[in-house]
Amino acid sequence: MNIVTGHVFSAKETRSRLEPEPLVLVVDDDEAVRLSICELLDSVGIDSEGFASTQALMDADVLDRPGCMILDVRMPGVSGLDFQASLAANGISASIVFLTGHGDIPMTVQAMKAGAVEFLTKPVRDQTLLDAVNRAIGIDKGKRAERRTADASRALYETLTPRERQVMEAVVRGALSKQIAFELNISEITVKLHRSNVMRKMKTPFLTHLVRVWQSLPEDIRHEYSS
Repeated sequence: MNIVTGHVFSAKETRSRLEPEPLVLVVDDDEAVRLSICELLDSVGIDSEGFASTQALMDADVLDRPGCMILDVRMPGVSGLDFQASLAANGISASIVFLTGHGDIPMTVQAMKAGAVEFLTKPVRDQTLLDAVNRAIGIDKGKRAERRTADASRALYETLTPRERQVMEAVVRGALSKQIAFELNISEITVKLHRSNVMRKMKTPFLTHLVRVWQSLPEDIRHEYSS
């Protein structure tokens, strides 16, 4: 509860208050461009930080902050496209907006295939850039929410016994208790007991909820006990 206003915050409000505000990382070796973009973002209340190279960005250790990146393509050292590939190779998910004065169709195709949100060329209209940034931030927020859900589901899943995991997999693919009993060579009563334990441990009062939780698990887990 907020002592001043007496407002009781919901779980969503509390979570949003604890999470850092989105930060836009602007990487361009042209200082004038960096400052111009940061000033534009600041004018609409979006936090930003400028870097002259991808190495300077890595040294700053800010990649965990929610938000997005605005990357130039051609820069001293590692180029924007190579940096995008490096992030992906290291399992770092980043919402990237490319902004360059040297773009061509092959570059655009490469960037978009690798997951870039937008590929813009200089000069760019302020609103066009802001629209791309807001879309990229929204995508990043969505991915982070999915990861939090997956982590929570994984933690619950890890409390299940191996047999309960087998039963869970069978239940979510629509198998009946009699079918599961035959597949696992156990009694139908035992299947129902395991199913009840699964629902309780996974905190899923309804089958539809259990299916959603199952689908949020990483693919390797979902196929661990499937045939």
